[in-house]
Amino acid sequence: MKIYLTRHGQTDYNKKRMMQGRSDIPLNEVGIAQATERRKQLGDIKFDAVYSSPLIRAVKTASIIGNVSEDQIITDERIIEANFGKYELMGYFATGPRMIAYWTLPEIFPAPKGVETIKEMRERTASFIEELEKKDYENVLVACHGGIIRPIRGYLEGKKSGIIWRPRPKNCEIFVYESIGGTRKLIDDIQ
Repeated sequence: MKIYLTRHGQTDYNKKRMMQGRSDIPLNEVGIAQATERRKQLGDIKFDAVYSSPLIRAVKTASIIGNVSEDQIITDERIIEANFGKYELMGYFATGPRMIAYWTLPEIFPAPKGVETIKEMRERTASFIEELEKKDYENVLVACHGGIIRPIRGYLEGKKSGIIWRPRPKNCEIFVYESIGGTRKLIDDIQ
């Protein structure tokens, strides 16, 4: 199975450098263009299934890149963006030292109260990937978010920390993984 893992296209909140979290806003024109360009780069690849976070920015990205209608997308709460609690919709640098430290170096600094922890993100995304790998797919697309893609990548690449935090995934960057019999490896990074 090949798993094509992508972050959604740009939104106005991304452009303003805000902690977007679970706020449900659409792609902007740039985001639609990014997803359209990625679809062109993929050529004639057909996906056996297209999964997405339930947030509209991820669903739209999945629809465009997956070349399917939105009603064909399988949404899953386990790949929704991290819960930022009271920091939701704050500018990146207006969140204060605790949140900045956590979101910059989560391997060292704990999550502020009310913010989803790395452990919680790892548990829900590992559950999603384990279930996905039991399916009989040749090619599958998974569209999600910048924060939650980090533990998914950590799981797929077998990182001891359970995350790949840096570099931050770009909008519509696609990480292609091959998963065969429990062995997984990154085979491409489409930017």
